[in-house]
Amino acid sequence: MSVGSTPDKFQAANLDGAQTREDNYLLASSGVGSWLFTLDHKRIGVMYLVGILVSFFLGGIFALILRAELFTGTKLFLTEDQYNQMFTLHGAVMTFLFIIPSIPAALGNFVLPVMLGQKDVAFPRMNLGSFYLWVVGAIFFLCAIIFGGLDTGWTFYTPYSVTTSTRVILALLGVFVLGFSSIFTGLNFIVTINTMRPHGMTWFKMPLFLWSIYATSIIQLLATPVLGITGLLLIAERALHIGIFDPEMGGDPVLFQHFFWFYSHPAVYIMILPAMGIISELIAVFSRKHIFGYRFIAYSSIAIALLGFLVWGHHMFVSGQSQLAAVVFSGLTFSVSIPSAIKVFNWLATMYKGSISLATPMCYALAFIFLFTIGGLTGLFLGALATDIQLHDTYFVVAHFHYVMMGGTLVAFVGGLYYWWPKMFGVMYNENAGRLFCLIVFLGFNLTFFPQFIMGARGMPRRYARYVEEFQIYHQLSTLGAFLLGIGMVGAIGVLLYSLYRGKKAPANPWGANTLEWMCSSPPPLANFDNPPPVGDPYDYSNLRYDEREGGYVTVPGPAKKTSSH
Repeated sequence: MSVGSTPDKFQAANLDGAQTREDNYLLASSGVGSWLFTLDHKRIGVMYLVGILVSFFLGGIFALILRAELFTGTKLFLTEDQYNQMFTLHGAVMTFLFIIPSIPAALGNFVLPVMLGQKDVAFPRMNLGSFYLWVVGAIFFLCAIIFGGLDTGWTFYTPYSVTTSTRVILALLGVFVLGFSSIFTGLNFIVTINTMRPHGMTWFKMPLFLWSIYATSIIQLLATPVLGITGLLLIAERALHIGIFDPEMGGDPVLFQHFFWFYSHPAVYIMILPAMGIISELIAVFSRKHIFGYRFIAYSSIAIALLGFLVWGHHMFVSGQSQLAAVVFSGLTFSVSIPSAIKVFNWLATMYKGSISLATPMCYALAFIFLFTIGGLTGLFLGALATDIQLHDTYFVVAHFHYVMMGGTLVAFVGGLYYWWPKMFGVMYNENAGRLFCLIVFLGFNLTFFPQFIMGARGMPRRYARYVEEFQIYHQLSTLGAFLLGIGMVGAIGVLLYSLYRGKKAPANPWGANTLEWMCSSPPPLANFDNPPPVGDPYDYSNLRYDEREGGYVTVPGPAKKTSSH
């Protein structure tokens, strides 16, 4: 039950009568209008979740179509032009509509205020406005797909994007609007964390997920406007032919790359930093140990955010930039690996001698560490000048990108979704099924993308619809892996959706976590807390014990006691 819950007036229909409508934000009001015009951060988070999951499956279908076409190396059902449009739409939908907003907008919106013990974010109306901006941006993308498609790649490289007849302007307008959504969300989170931390929650008693969201928001606020301006300049170039990026009119196409990557490389950290925050929470909770090196992990989030602004030039080693600039960007790129490695080492040290529970969220956390480590280490080959020239625009880059973005962000997102699902919807899922589909996702992912490292190193260029026979076995393995991965993802989301109908009622604290969101009922009441919850060390589990009657963990008063693993 929530702290100081109110007397019941209406019994909730599906929660065994244990909660009132006031104790359940899902039932506190009904009707479509109560959702569309809600200012409740939790409902906004749920609406984001639905939207980005639809985007994810749309982008996933594009990916499976691509992989099926690549199975033989000859034409099966796509022409070369259709292939170009398909990989462009896959990249654009996955990047702008799913990966970037997935954790901050969906999970962050739901969790952040509750983690702070607050009723809502600082600007609830701006929060709802951010969601509708995301919807408008998504509609522009859908219009681009319906009215002629897009074939520039998700990077919109000039001069091709100036001359192609596909719907570049519609897609750029979508990116522009989505940028405002991202900026408003980041601004809201920064103000919320700065001004609404409860008494006693100093910066270094703040959960690491909030540190990661804070660092992400700094990037969103500072880097996203550059992408918006770049998009507007490209729209002006196409519509007015004023010679900014088009060399035939005196423009500079490399200038576009500078502008684009000044945003898009920090955007990589918009995607991965929140994922790292989730992993910090999962590793500590399911190892039943205080997080190792808390301050180093917190500082490393800020360090990654700041260094991320200085490394965009490593995308342009072959663009003709000066050797001095290339050497400087290479060195700066290597420097980003230091705070990233700090996080990985601290997660491993936290698990060392811990009482590890292989619950489904922890399985995703372990998968994340494995996949992100491979993605990070292979990034060193692309940061080094000599090897980058060899590997540039090959499938090695595709594999590296997916190991970091998909193996990192997607896996952490699903792990976080499993972790907070009982809190969001008040139901538990089938653990065995959750772990099974996690294993399928892990195997499918590696079968899909590991062969791409090999064929990339052997010279297979990316974005080619046809290829010579020597690469066929790698493509076929990759295609089989992609379909296995697709089965795993559908199963993983299906397990969660099934729990909404048949899942057991979730206790307030099923995992034994000590952050504030677990101190209210599951799902939370509309106002989250009737009274401010007590603030302590978010990673001290000594006063939590498993209660058979509650089916979850409860706080015991007094001196520290040994905790049991679940």
